[in-house]
Amino acid sequence: MLDSTLALIALALALALRPWRLFAGRPALVTPLLATLAILPWLWALPALLKLSPQLQWSGAVLVLLMLGWPIAVPVLLLVALLACLISPLSAQDALAAGVWQGIVPATLALFAGAAVRRWLPSHAFVYILGRGFASALLCLFAARLLAQHLGAAPAAGVGGMGLVVAQWLMAWGDAFVTGMLTAIFVAFKPEWLLTWSDAHYLRR
Repeated sequence: MLDSTLALIALALALALRPWRLFAGRPALVTPLLATLAILPWLWALPALLKLSPQLQWSGAVLVLLMLGWPIAVPVLLLVALLACLISPLSAQDALAAGVWQGIVPATLALFAGAAVRRWLPSHAFVYILGRGFASALLCLFAARLLAQHLGAAPAAGVGGMGLVVAQWLMAWGDAFVTGMLTAIFVAFKPEWLLTWSDAHYLRR
């Protein structure tokens, strides 16, 4: 019930903002959208396909947020969860939990963290890359994993207690490193793929 409630509330808020209007002014966003739907479901499905234990899964939600913005990221991440369910042995309940705790929750936390970075830190490209692309990803992904663990929404077989906390911390580091690296690449070569990037804000002198 908790997963369903959170997913419905987030989806209703996202659709109320009419995110499809963003594509009219930013047609380049279609590329990261399609890339997300092509790649991320396989990464989410991989632990179930390989029968890995514990189920320490890749998220990628913060990168999706940076590329597409929160109103688009929410339905896209839920669609990623649905596709992961279709291509793997994931049950519908596990797929919904993944959509919420691997997708919506870290993306929402990163939205607020990004607002704080934009408000309180200098307007500089490295602040965007390191603050939003790396540090926010690390902290928000780890916080989402701990919250899911505390609420029993993401059990991991064979590992518990501090061992699971350490495993989640290390997994968040890997996710944040890749997010930060790809954010830096996109800022340099494809800034139009980052809805949350602004030349006027981060490159002003």
